[in-house]
Amino acid sequence: MALVLDPLMMSLSGVHSINASAGTGKTFTITTLYLRYLLEAKCAIDQVLVTTFTEAATAELKDRLRKRLNVAAKILRLFQN
Repeated sequence: MALVLDPLMMSLSGVHSINASAGTGKTFTITTLYLRYLLEAKCAIDQVLVTTFTEAATAELKDRLRKRLNVAAKILRLFQN
């Protein structure tokens, strides 16, 4: 039986290691946790460490993080007005 990770329910305390096959939602899980650390735990960007194993994975993760952060910023601006 496969373990299902729910990034919205995972604890933000401690250290998380996410290891899974391609196409399983690792990048979504990581970007969701990253955003939660910034918003819920009020961590600064330089307080959250995310590592990957290849340059391609790093580039994809950076791109997805930027997109998620931009969407979150737009949503927050809507609620502030």
